[in-house]
Amino acid sequence: MEIIMDYRPLWAVLVSIIVSPLIFLNDKNENYREAWSILASTVKIGIVFSMLPAVLSGKVLEVKPFSIAQGIEFHLRADTFGMIFAVLASFLWLITTFYSMGYMRGGKYQYQTGYFAAFALSLSATMGIAFAGNLLTFFIFFELLTLATYPLVIHGRQKKDIAAGRKYLAYTLIAGQVMFVGILWVYSLTSTLEFVPGGFLAGSASWDILRMIFILLIVGTSVKAAVMPLHEWLPTAMVAPTPVSALLHAVAVVKAGAFGVIRIVGYVFGPELMVDMGAADVLAWFAAATIIFSSFVAMRQDNLKRRLAFSTVGQLSYCVLGAALASPLAIQGGMFHIAAHAFMKITLFFCAGAIFITTGKEYISDMRGIGRQMPITMGAFTIASFGIVGLPLIVGFISKWNLALGALQTGKALYIVILVASAMLSAVYLLPIGFMAFFKENDEFSGYGEARLDMLVPIVVVVFISVVLGVMPNFGVKFFDLASMSSSQILEDSVKLLGGWR
Repeated sequence: MEIIMDYRPLWAVLVSIIVSPLIFLNDKNENYREAWSILASTVKIGIVFSMLPAVLSGKVLEVKPFSIAQGIEFHLRADTFGMIFAVLASFLWLITTFYSMGYMRGGKYQYQTGYFAAFALSLSATMGIAFAGNLLTFFIFFELLTLATYPLVIHGRQKKDIAAGRKYLAYTLIAGQVMFVGILWVYSLTSTLEFVPGGFLAGSASWDILRMIFILLIVGTSVKAAVMPLHEWLPTAMVAPTPVSALLHAVAVVKAGAFGVIRIVGYVFGPELMVDMGAADVLAWFAAATIIFSSFVAMRQDNLKRRLAFSTVGQLSYCVLGAALASPLAIQGGMFHIAAHAFMKITLFFCAGAIFITTGKEYISDMRGIGRQMPITMGAFTIASFGIVGLPLIVGFISKWNLALGALQTGKALYIVILVASAMLSAVYLLPIGFMAFFKENDEFSGYGEARLDMLVPIVVVVFISVVLGVMPNFGVKFFDLASMSSSQILEDSVKLLGGWR
């Protein structure tokens, strides 16, 4: 692995920080304000994608511009795992920006300048999380993401929005401080916080101390990943505008949590140590329980966004499960599912927003027959629903297939039963929505048409990618190769993994 000094990871972080005040300066001109957002997201994509060939060739691009504390540098590095998250977030920011223009204008929302400025800051924090080279740099951006997304959660400024924001801060800031204690403990034992494929904590302390550190770090990241019972902030935050929900679920916050769990497991503890100290089984069971229980809760939700929120709670635990199973294909499947879930879930939320702006409907029971007037929107929703279920030829199948094979590698076929049960439950709470939209009669929607074009085009783009990646998982940016390379780097030095998968 060749390490090259390069400032592009830093510029990928800075570009949207720079544009945020420029958005504020154009408060009275929505065209300029939105143009700055589009320009910044385009530049960010260019920077991130320009690093992709070098990372795919096995190089690591890093920069250490200054010290955070004595012996700890502000460290940004573009490695294979970080590139999965960075490429995903940068691309989906551009798509979500176009969608937001149609949604915010169509819904005649107030505070649009603050919305786009906070969105830009959120993407800077997300880039920092993706490219963080050590635990303290990761922590800084993890907390910045909380603060940057808070104005988006309370965007409506109504009583329910403020209450949701308080819950969001309570969960995420407390979790951040729990993580900080764990980071201090790690540094006191090892005098380093640098991420290392395969981990660096083995032999640094007793099993009991390492288990305590594991609990602190995993709780700190699992809150954003919405692992039960730390999930309640997520469905409450659905009071925010739908593009914010898409940001929380598909682009930034929940993905940052899942990304963080895999970073902790793969680059701080390492799979071998996780297995030896018994933490892998505990984490896997928490993930499995979340997958099943969240599906049952989703089935009871009539509000479409809340149903999708509980779906996310379960689906993101696939990533956690992949890390906990600690086999090559399971880790690879968990990493790939970060990208797979993003395209499917952002499609579902975009469709929910298009329905709301076009018809004012947000409850599933009110959507009978809507597919006849909004066939493209509901067609995309149905395709993404099949992907969440795990239907072949849609991207969700690829990650779930690898997770199942990974479970076999560890000799734990019971988790395949969990995956199958999850697929069946997902079918129960998602597929009837498409069925009733197209096959139930309802004259109420006769006066409506399709969604606005500036909302419809992003929907078509993301659902199209969901299908293309389901057929060609290495299409374009090679998400599958990045996940495979990351898994190999983490596991190449392991010799005692559970089940003897070697």
